[in-house]
Amino acid sequence: MNVPAPLTAEDFVARGTRSDRLVATVVFALLAVGSLLPTLLVPIPAMGDYVNHLARMYLLSEMGATDANPYYEAAWAFYPNLAMDLVVPRMARLFGTETATRLFLLVSQILIVGGALALEWVVKRRVHLAGFAALMLLYCLPLSWGFINFECGLGIALCGIAAYLAVGDQPAPVRFGVNAAFVVLLFASHLFALGVYGATLGLHELWRAFDRKCPARDVALRFLTLAAPAVASLVIMRLTAGSVGSEGTFWSLDHKLLWPFFIMNGYSMAVSGASAIVLMAALYVAARCSMLKLAPAGIWIATGFALLYLALPPRLFDTAFADIRVLPAVALILPAFCSLSLPGRRWTMAALVIVGGITLANLGLVLDVWLSYRLEYSAVIESFEHVDRGSRILIGTSAEGEDPPFQDLTRFPVYYAPTLAVHYANAFVSNLFTETGKQPIQVRAELRRLAVPNGGPVPIRLLRAIAEGRTTEPEETAAVRTWYRDYDYLYLVGPATANPLPDLLEELDGSGRFVLYKIRHTSRACD
Repeated sequence: MNVPAPLTAEDFVARGTRSDRLVATVVFALLAVGSLLPTLLVPIPAMGDYVNHLARMYLLSEMGATDANPYYEAAWAFYPNLAMDLVVPRMARLFGTETATRLFLLVSQILIVGGALALEWVVKRRVHLAGFAALMLLYCLPLSWGFINFECGLGIALCGIAAYLAVGDQPAPVRFGVNAAFVVLLFASHLFALGVYGATLGLHELWRAFDRKCPARDVALRFLTLAAPAVASLVIMRLTAGSVGSEGTFWSLDHKLLWPFFIMNGYSMAVSGASAIVLMAALYVAARCSMLKLAPAGIWIATGFALLYLALPPRLFDTAFADIRVLPAVALILPAFCSLSLPGRRWTMAALVIVGGITLANLGLVLDVWLSYRLEYSAVIESFEHVDRGSRILIGTSAEGEDPPFQDLTRFPVYYAPTLAVHYANAFVSNLFTETGKQPIQVRAELRRLAVPNGGPVPIRLLRAIAEGRTTEPEETAAVRTWYRDYDYLYLVGPATANPLPDLLEELDGSGRFVLYKIRHTSRACD
């Protein structure tokens, strides 16, 4: 009779390790399913820019139809910001525009998580940290605000970095082919995502050259292999009259030190700050106790992105929040270059509690905001019944302060909801995103002067001052200089207030977050 050998201490450790991995896998799977639920549960995700992009998808999907909106026309060129514009109208033929746009968002979220996992697998041959990091950041500030093309591009960039590193030691033609394919794909998707991809691989190549003491000729060849497709894409863009946006670029150090605390959640600065502080404290303890270590390549990448974050202007090529997009990008990349060794089950459970708690706190707030906007978006769509087809609509805001409204970011998702009138009422909406170099839709020449720069709602204080003749007319207000004559309806988004111009505006519909006014046309400003 064979007697089984007694279990050794190493056997108990191995069993404990396998058990901990199983628990971590189950927790990750549950958090992943939960993190995708908001996109599956609501017809229109409550993200600030999302509804504006949805309105553009309607226009592109209906372009050429007999009942197409008469105020807009296609303006295709090789813009580095076309991910959803190329994909969604084709998907819309099968699923409808609203569903196709939401499916595009869902695929983008899956790309973020899957790309982070793929990168970690290529670097470490195991998945350990990246998936949890991706779930914590899935509704971070730039992603939950509806920067959809950037989100999709960032997911593709993560996959591209993983693919290039996987063939990093292959012959130059293989590396060139993989890199060229992803550069073209990323260039068409989003310029900033291409920048993340290029910066990561460039920094990795610098580390590789330094670590292996590679000959200068080999280093130059590898960098040429990386850069050539991007340069060729820029040349093609110029030859085809494409562009990367306007010249509105300004640099400021304001908030650079605060954004890392406010990046975790796009709806509450308090939840974001608390999550960031808890996470930073946990990382500090793990690093101080030598449980968390960053590989040399990761140190190069972290340092490079830190400098890039400080150097980038908040507005680049008239694209807002350029610098903060670096933060989720580097937070998704670095886990692949980190190693975490927890000394026991209690530490593992504590880590899962922290990660799960942050993820669930963000997810709970997202679900609360998104579900509350189901009725709000329905109310906006129903309000279009009061709008004559073919009308001209202006969006204003009753709120004072910044856009987005940082004092209460749960108001932001309604800011662009009235742009859906371009579909439901065949209307002209001055706040639709139609900037050359970013979107392949533009206003027809006869109304182009009414397009509001950057699409943001116009403060009611400015509209009131113009109507009462109490303001100068700088260039940036050209679209609303005579708004009381040029437009038929005004949507006022933000906190409910009394009619700001009762002699000029007639209230037709509204809810707690918007009011629809009909403009009583007059040939002169109000007294």
